[in-house]
Amino acid sequence: MKSHELFTAIDPATVNEILDWFRTNDRNVYKSAIATLAAKRKLRPVYVQKKSLVEQYAWIHKTLQIKACDAIGEQILQAFLMSGQQSMLGMFCDGMGIAHDGKGSVVGNLPKGLDKERLDATVDRLVDIFDPKIFTLYLHCFNMQVPGGYATLTEKIEADERLVLA
Repeated sequence: MKSHELFTAIDPATVNEILDWFRTNDRNVYKSAIATLAAKRKLRPVYVQKKSLVEQYAWIHKTLQIKACDAIGEQILQAFLMSGQQSMLGMFCDGMGIAHDGKGSVVGNLPKGLDKERLDATVDRLVDIFDPKIFTLYLHCFNMQVPGGYATLTEKIEADERLVLA
């Protein structure tokens, strides 16, 4: 899935959680996202900034569902996951035997494939520890890192009823 498809499928409450995280932890990313998305829609950022917070979040979510906003959507997801979900990323990499820097960034190249048994065990463990919707979002984003995604991960996401975005 591309980021605009993820934002189409994702629960609005999860998007609100992501945007809340940016407003609390990195307001510059939040402001930059508004400015970039407004420019894509040929609007001035002040048009969005004057809206209530609920209306801002709804507008951002709706705008991130547009294919033309795919790049900014992907950047928002990556920034949130890499900065706000480091323990989840690290635990996933540990579970999969992927070398990382301790903060979830992969060291070296991504593996060519993912071991099904390891993936099953890692998902079983982490889906109970972390918000399942955020974890599922991460799995989709991880799968976007290789052309065509990982077949085993795609199958797992599609087959496991716990791994839903909404």
